[in-house]
Amino acid sequence: MTDIVFVFEVHQPHRIGRNFFWENKFLKRVKKKELFNYYFDHVVNREVFERACKKCYFPSNDILLDLIDKQKKERKKVKVSFSISGIFLEQCEMFNKDLLESFKQLAETGCVEFLSQTYYHSLASLYPERTEFIEQVKMYNQTMKDLLGYTPKVFENTELLYNNAIAKTVEKMGYKGIFTEGVERILHGKSPNYLYTPKGCKKIKILLRNYKLTDDIGFRFSARWWSEWPLTADKYSSWLAATRGQCISIFPDYETFGEHHWPQTGIHEFLKHLPGDILRWWHLHMATPSEVIEKYAPVGEIDVPELGGTVSWADLERDASCWLGNTMQWAYYTSVRRLEPVVKETEDKEFLRIWRYFQTSDHLYYMFTAGGGPGEVHSYFSHFRTPIDAHVTAESAILDFENRIRLASIAANEPFLFYTSMGEKHYTGTMAWSLKGFVKALQEASIESVEFHNRRRDFEKWATVSLLDNEFAKQLKKVRLSKQKGEKLRKSIAKVAKERLEKLSQQLQATKYF
Repeated sequence: MTDIVFVFEVHQPHRIGRNFFWENKFLKRVKKKELFNYYFDHVVNREVFERACKKCYFPSNDILLDLIDKQKKERKKVKVSFSISGIFLEQCEMFNKDLLESFKQLAETGCVEFLSQTYYHSLASLYPERTEFIEQVKMYNQTMKDLLGYTPKVFENTELLYNNAIAKTVEKMGYKGIFTEGVERILHGKSPNYLYTPKGCKKIKILLRNYKLTDDIGFRFSARWWSEWPLTADKYSSWLAATRGQCISIFPDYETFGEHHWPQTGIHEFLKHLPGDILRWWHLHMATPSEVIEKYAPVGEIDVPELGGTVSWADLERDASCWLGNTMQWAYYTSVRRLEPVVKETEDKEFLRIWRYFQTSDHLYYMFTAGGGPGEVHSYFSHFRTPIDAHVTAESAILDFENRIRLASIAANEPFLFYTSMGEKHYTGTMAWSLKGFVKALQEASIESVEFHNRRRDFEKWATVSLLDNEFAKQLKKVRLSKQKGEKLRKSIAKVAKERLEKLSQQLQATKYF
């Protein structure tokens, strides 16, 4: 017996305005509540979403709902799964709430599973620290619970990005399964059609995407040059029937059905007939990822080292190079990543939301410069004329945003690191990148650390050299000369810092910069 696992990736990004730089929008005076529309092209995003709704989402959802309903009383049921980005769910609420209702109907059938992922379809899993990755996953799960009444049990990282470290983090979050690409270099001769265990993990299981069978639909369905064209549901189901294994995971973009392959190609007819043709084979069943995980034991271990081994489903290389393969991509990625501590120190929900939109993997995808078939695919998805245009625009936008964040948080040139004595081993792990962050860090730091830095005049030096605020340094010097100790010293420094923060914030607001 073989289980066929169909999972559909559903995602649309908030695209950065194509002419952000060229229309001289850079560093304009904008109110904070207007930042989203300042950076992102609401018109283009709506246009793409509505076109995909008409050609793909509604027709395909209707087909699946009808198939599930017709087969619900039979022994063998039609079952499918979805991995829907948080940004896509946002766009459902922004542009067409009827589509969200359609997905709710699918959830209520009991024959559809929804996977978890990062809310912003980001590369946060590759950051050295896992905090942002975990926060985005938790945010996604709360959204799924609120909108669809669903709690995912299986995880799919952005574009199937995967390595041992990611698997270990996902296991700690309580997931029982994780998807990745069934690429040959991690299988070493093994089949992708079985469950495996990630190296270093004990509970979580890996499901592998069969990329060859998936790409037959995703890339080759309407290719007239292909020796197997036209691809029919009967032909494809016979291929599945002839494939050995516990489970065969077919995992295409949902836009395959009507957007990438237009309705005129017969793609919807293919989808309409495929489940029935699969279930006619005595040994084939349709199943959800969770059902497969419960049913089968792993047959081996998959080892994907974090350093140089990360895999994904992207391009021929099936690694992270489609997002981080050239200097432009690394520059933008670094610009976004280094803003994390400053943004989070502002404790401002709108700043945090905008920063996370900049993390969406699509922005990096558009900067891909390699040619050939992969280059054509990247160009197909991009709303920019060239990868260089994509970089100029995205880099301009993130630098514009960084300037606003640094002004709003009264950011320093270098962070203040709290130690208890000289030497790396005495670093407490507490740091502040801004005046606002400094106020909070003072409450977290030990009295020993506060007294150590006060005694050495470190607070005053930081105010003078990194914040370039001589007035603040003078006030800190007065506190030092007062010879206070313990909690009294902490409160006095905090009082001076809070007063300075309030005064500078008022001055900023008076400029009406935001």
